[in-house]
Amino acid sequence: MSAQTQRVDLAIDVHGLVKRFGTRTVVDDVAIQVPRGRICGFLGPNGSGKTTTIRMLCGLLTPDAGEGNCLGLDIRRDAALIKRRVGYMTQRFALYEDLTIEENLVFVARIYALPEPRAAAAHALDRLGLTSRRAQLAGTLSGGWKQRLALAACLLHEPQLLLLDEPTAGVDPKARRDFWQQIHALAADGMTVLVSTHYMDEAERCHLITYIHYGKLLVTGTAEEVIHAARLRTWSVTGPDLARLVSQMEGDGDWMAAAFGAAVHVTSASRDDFPQWLQAQVQGHPWQVTPIPPGLEDLFISLMNGAAAQERQHA
Repeated sequence: MSAQTQRVDLAIDVHGLVKRFGTRTVVDDVAIQVPRGRICGFLGPNGSGKTTTIRMLCGLLTPDAGEGNCLGLDIRRDAALIKRRVGYMTQRFALYEDLTIEENLVFVARIYALPEPRAAAAHALDRLGLTSRRAQLAGTLSGGWKQRLALAACLLHEPQLLLLDEPTAGVDPKARRDFWQQIHALAADGMTVLVSTHYMDEAERCHLITYIHYGKLLVTGTAEEVIHAARLRTWSVTGPDLARLVSQMEGDGDWMAAAFGAAVHVTSASRDDFPQWLQAQVQGHPWQVTPIPPGLEDLFISLMNGAAAQERQHA
């Protein structure tokens, strides 16, 4: 496949993105490539620049530096055209709570100047399973149903790209599962999706993941690729008084510990002898140590700790 063909197949192809607010650099040299019809999970802690990046992609913010294309359109010159082809779902519910579900959808359809707004609303109601609730006030909906309404509004104008900013925050597990079934169905029909999330189980549902930490791109690729590239070693530790275990590792930069339910995961990017190290530190210790394959959450904890350590060094 030629480089030209590969570029045509990319719904998002941006690089060198920078955005500053005053003296603060919120996005710093970020690159994202997402093929058409794929779901990309956009991850990072709060304040990492995910929302700012999304707003640059959909034409709501102009980058201070960087360039690229979204749906084949230049993110600087063609911002108005990009807005017409993208569905953007914000973190907070942005529709009118004193209007019914149907009234909200008709209103949004008219904003998009769709030729038959009521027909478009009716199609969206059916598509997202909202028809039976069409007369219900949006303000009386649960978090999961508000999410469904917001997604219906994003799809009214038949966008080619969905940008979803933490769409499942605050909704119950069933609503999250239903939402992801809808997203995968849309991707199967050819729609491209960039979705920011804090949930590792959701990241694992994505075809690709991109992780940024306070404006800096740290990793990008499939889950398998980024885990393999990190070359982490991970052990699951169970037994009594795990807090004592964690305190034993404090101050030793070779090991990172994080609680996982009734166990502690210990991860290292440089050593593979944790059982021997622990035995030397606490002879006859009461813990059971089992090597396990590292997961995305182990990786992201490692990335966050590594980035924080670099910041301390340069402070």
